[in-house]
Amino acid sequence: MSSFNPGLVASLSARSYPLARRILFNLDAETAHHLSLEVLSKLQAIGLRGKALPSGKPVRCMGLNFPNAVGLAAGLDKDGIAIDALGGLGFGAIEIGTLTPRPQPGNDAPRLFRIIEAEGIINRMGFNNGGIDAALPRASQRRYKGILGINIGKNKVTPNENAVDDYLYCFRAAAATADYIAVNFSSPNTPGLRELQSAEALRKLLAPLKDAQKELADKTGKYTPIAVKIAPDLDDEQLAAMSDVFAELKMDGVIATNTTISRETVRGMAHATETGGLSGAPVRDMSTEIIRKLRGYLDPKIPIIGVGGITDGADAAEKIAAGATLVQIYSGFIFRGPKLVHDCIRATE
Repeated sequence: MSSFNPGLVASLSARSYPLARRILFNLDAETAHHLSLEVLSKLQAIGLRGKALPSGKPVRCMGLNFPNAVGLAAGLDKDGIAIDALGGLGFGAIEIGTLTPRPQPGNDAPRLFRIIEAEGIINRMGFNNGGIDAALPRASQRRYKGILGINIGKNKVTPNENAVDDYLYCFRAAAATADYIAVNFSSPNTPGLRELQSAEALRKLLAPLKDAQKELADKTGKYTPIAVKIAPDLDDEQLAAMSDVFAELKMDGVIATNTTISRETVRGMAHATETGGLSGAPVRDMSTEIIRKLRGYLDPKIPIIGVGGITDGADAAEKIAAGATLVQIYSGFIFRGPKLVHDCIRATE
């Protein structure tokens, strides 16, 4: 492929997705996931490489110029094997990961389940990835011209009292390659991880990261923003306390939200009793409400990236109206396909 037309690629992808979905949904969820990424990676290898800047209305956030307000959330391309191909679908930002210092297989399969009637997904993947050192060379060779975020976490075997060491390792390794770093301590699938969301634990974890950020910026001249990804299962007291810490440490952004452990919106449906984090349409209202509350507590200088249950352009616009500056999609993309990207771009312009 000698030339690349992201608009044409996205249009063809959108038209062909209903057939592709029928094929993929006949496979178990994780097999379909890996097959999709493998196809995208192979298309990328033969020339599907996103050199053009994604279309839409640019947005300034975290000191960065995003080509549009719609990003791909972490979790789909954990190891950064298809950044350019995914970029060709129009995303203004792509977030890879979660990446950990050392490779890890994640939890035992089966660990990924569709709740088709609710357009939801339950996963208990457990930060399965090939390790940050394996992913960074691929990320550094991207031709995608949008914003690249790298989502980082701790290894399962690392105790919480040593978690900061894992996050520091990943931040220092990725800061030169990433446009921004997302700190993930809100996944429900790594035992004890969400305990790091308490105000005291947050301060102990994030203060050293901010120190490392300044140290690297002074040394290299490149300031790499740090966004913190939070859970939707937080009460007002927790949100207020976390917001105080984010303001105190001058965090660059907050990603709201991760998956939920609640099953209220899918009760009685197939796979609803599986353990793990629930994403997709069932978490939409919970996520939007967290964004709305967080915007009230949070320093207005700190932007929010809204994610959770976006299945059409109106959902994306609702997240922006609630207080988000940018949005991310993932589960909705699985159910609705590439057309969702452009519907959300139009709705947020």
